[in-house]
Amino acid sequence: MSQQGSAGNVIAAIASFFVAGLGQLVQGRILAAVLFCLTTYAAYGIASFTLGIFLIVALPLHIWCIINAARYRSE
Repeated sequence: MSQQGSAGNVIAAIASFFVAGLGQLVQGRILAAVLFCLTTYAAYGIASFTLGIFLIVALPLHIWCIINAARYRSE
């Protein structure tokens, strides 16, 4: 997973699509995984109580999580 666009990053992005933060966890970035998971699912939870209004925040967070996993470069 050393280069952007590598097979590992594609797998991480797919994992993040299904479970927010799982792609970062696959890449070994535990803090990023926990933060993405907590914030994204908190936003989805709030959206379920506010009749979807908070989806304006939740969906971009989830998409950011996927893109972050896909574009990660280890140093």
